[in-house]
Amino acid sequence: MVKQYGELYLDARRALLETEDAQTAGMMARHLLCRISGKTQESILADRDLYASEETCRRMHAAVRRLLDGEPLAYVLGEWEFYGLNLKVTPDVLIPRDDTVAVAELAIRKGLFLDQDPRILDLCCGSGCIGLAIASRVKDAKVTLADFSPEALAVAKENTLLNHLGGRVRCVQADARLRAPAFLGKYDMIVSNPPYVTGAEMETLPHSVKDFEPHMALYGGDDGLDFYRAISENFAPALKPGGYLCYEFGMGQGDAVCRILEENGYTILERTRDYNGRERAVLAQYGRKEG
Repeated sequence: MVKQYGELYLDARRALLETEDAQTAGMMARHLLCRISGKTQESILADRDLYASEETCRRMHAAVRRLLDGEPLAYVLGEWEFYGLNLKVTPDVLIPRDDTVAVAELAIRKGLFLDQDPRILDLCCGSGCIGLAIASRVKDAKVTLADFSPEALAVAKENTLLNHLGGRVRCVQADARLRAPAFLGKYDMIVSNPPYVTGAEMETLPHSVKDFEPHMALYGGDDGLDFYRAISENFAPALKPGGYLCYEFGMGQGDAVCRILEENGYTILERTRDYNGRERAVLAQYGRKEG
């Protein structure tokens, strides 16, 4: 049965109140209707008394059902915004989160003061959100997006083209747990948001994460630190002398990650917090202190 756009919005909002507060339910209903109808929020408001197509009504009903089953909004929409960039997201990649803005901004601030045409590697790139954010702000940077997952790399490639960054961004397959392959060359900075969820935490993840987001991109070993140990050691040869390594880490992992860095010859330069005031990212330099 066809419905007016206003009815579609109100029906979706009403249904989502089963699991969400009023503000969140309204936001989700608006995002769904805009995505499915191809209209802006302003045009939906203007057209609220017009009838949507039968296909739009069917897709809205199916999308609301997916949300009620616990699937994250980003996967239902198939896209998400990060650092001003519109990104495709699928269940093959983690959903970009506001927490990750902390490591992106830390890397961007350093990237702006690197030598001309800096080479930057986003390792464990997933959707490519961090590397693409850097490329969008550090205008002369040459960015490599690297991930072990071919499916994640396919999403990163699409996002590179979607944001018109193909001239300065390339995508390659690389395993962060192994020694850096020689073909990568040398970088001024490596940035990484590696898997860091502990074994115990994996058992208590929310349904929307545990049952929908890729475990490969979440699990960081029993203590959550396996990838930090591997990258800090194995990718030092991929850094230029005095190059930088920038990590995101989980809540309460900052001291342990910094110890791993220092044990592998890095000097800690800065530790920073996310929007919620939680320590979230670190910048370190390999081989020597800044002079």
